[in-house]
Amino acid sequence: MYGTMATALCVILTLSSSPVLAQDTSGRPVRLIVPVPPGGPTDFAARLIAPKLGEALGRNVIIDNRPSANGVVGSELGAHAAPDGSTLTLGNSGTHAINPGLYRKLPYDPDRDFVPVAGTLTSGMVLVANPRVPANSLAEFIALAKKEPDKLNIGVAGATGQLAGEALKAQSRIALNNVLYKGSAPAEFAVLQGEIQVTILTPIASANHINAGKLKAFGVTSAKRISLLPGVPTIAESGVSGYDFQIWHGMFAPRGISDKLVHKLNGEVQRILSLPETRDKISAQGFEVMRYSPEEFAVFVRSEVAKYRKIIKEAGIPLE
Repeated sequence: MYGTMATALCVILTLSSSPVLAQDTSGRPVRLIVPVPPGGPTDFAARLIAPKLGEALGRNVIIDNRPSANGVVGSELGAHAAPDGSTLTLGNSGTHAINPGLYRKLPYDPDRDFVPVAGTLTSGMVLVANPRVPANSLAEFIALAKKEPDKLNIGVAGATGQLAGEALKAQSRIALNNVLYKGSAPAEFAVLQGEIQVTILTPIASANHINAGKLKAFGVTSAKRISLLPGVPTIAESGVSGYDFQIWHGMFAPRGISDKLVHKLNGEVQRILSLPETRDKISAQGFEVMRYSPEEFAVFVRSEVAKYRKIIKEAGIPLE
């Protein structure tokens, strides 16, 4: 009897004094699933966090890129992993806010299957135009589009950009033709070459072209201006009231993980993103840090799901 109690006490003390991931003392690596290819903004966020998170946990954090259409495969894998802290997912506005409204039968539910751990990075996008477009502001572009309905083409290179474009068309009451591209790089090339008139790009993809006069910037999609392009007004500032679309990234864990562990992970992620060397890298890419508690991040994600469901329905976008 005494031996059993002593053994149990030793186990409890070992768990309570172990690193953050006290639910797993095996020392095996933590898998951080990134449901997009290497090199994109979600992958950038993961590679900022993973090494220092591994140091804090006393375990290697291995990034597992699982690219697929709209990040469905990797997100499904993360949703159904064991809820012991050994598998985390670095999702984004597409995987955890847009996909629920875009698919008839999504093989995971961001609300039912995941626990939001921490927001990481966010950024607005930039509505850019080829210099030959005869407009020098968003107001002039909207007037041009109304004068020439269905004659102007907008490049579409991702779910968040597509829905930001649909919302702009709806709120401005203009008609633009969507031209689909497999990634932002082809859309960037197309607008530079004049194959399309406008597209929506990330700040890092557009800043050099804008500063060199190779692209015109009509507006930033977020509610606040972007530090990388401080002279470019927001679309809301330019007359489209309430317009606010951001690409955001965040860490999620499988449903069933303990609240204590979630809050510890949240604290570590926030600490890492606040380090001076990390902040410099974030600013250089045009991102801002998201500072949410797990509960606040959960509220934010649910509000984003509702927002995008409404846009998808009102735009008549067919479900996949």
